[in-house]
Order: sequence, then C-alpha cells, then structure tokens
Amino acid sequence: MARLRVEKVQEAIKQELSKMLLMDIKDPRIQFVTITGVELTDDMSIAKVYVSLYGPEKDHEAAWQGLNKALGFMRTEIAKRIRLRFAPNLILVKDTSMEYSAHIEGLLKKIKEEEGSSHE
Repeated sequence: MARLRVEKVQEAIKQELSKMLLMDIKDPRIQFVTITGVELTDDMSIAKVYVSLYGPEKDHEAAWQGLNKALGFMRTEIAKRIRLRFAPNLILVKDTSMEYSAHIEGLLKKIKEEEGSSHE
C-alpha cells in the first residue's frame, strides 16, 4: 500500500514540476528542459528529479544553474499543489539516457557500415 502511494506522489511531482517549467518559472536560462522522471525515497523525504537538457551544448550549464536556483521555489510549490505535510528535498540529476541511446545507435550504424564494406 505504501509503495503505491509513493508511486502516485512521484507521478504527481513529475507533472507539477513540468507545469512549473512551462508556466511559472520565468528564468530565461531554463529552456529546452524536460522532466523525465522522479524517484522518491520510501519515506518521501528525498526526490531525485531526472532532467534532460536539449538545445545547444553551450546553453546547458546556464539552464542547469537556473534550475538549481529555482529549487526552493519548486519545493515550496510542490508542497502547496500536492498538499504534502512535508515537501521532499529535490535533488536534480542529469538524465543522459537520450545521449546514451544516440551514442549506441551511432556505434551500431558504424558496425553495420563496416560489415557492409568488408563483404565486398
């Protein structure tokens, strides 16, 4: 039962953070940012927020700084919107799964091209 509640709260946090990024956070540095997941501890005291950064590489660091600056606001808003007694501490984690999958895809393509050229 408790784990089901944790999973529901995780999904609610993810949705609310996504809404905040779109509507409420006015920091111009925070663009091309997606919340890809939230992992909540069983006692709901800590939430790891997985974030994907898109766009030019040079803008990633500024976006990351903007997100970290907005953490206090996001935590306060989460407590209000989901009506939690205690708002979890939010920890931002860069989600590199998209980059990793693109890297693997590139390697597979390269292997396929090498196999095609060696058979000739």
